[in-house]
Amino acid sequence: MGRTKKVGSTGRFGVRYGLKSRKEVLAVDKSLKQKYKCPNCLKPSVRRVKAGIWRCTKCNLKFAGRAYKPV
Repeated sequence: MGRTKKVGSTGRFGVRYGLKSRKEVLAVDKSLKQKYKCPNCLKPSVRRVKAGIWRCTKCNLKFAGRAYKPV
């Protein structure tokens, strides 16, 4: 595709939806892909399962948090 060098994962939208909307989606996408620290084992291995559900890949702890960030 080659459209994601400057705009990241929002290159999939092309020129549609406006710049502000695409920047907001980019911020959400970056926070979803980021690894967060586990509150139990303190390792940076927490991933999102669903909206508001987070799971540590090391100690397998599941906990509730916010939709796009665990805490």
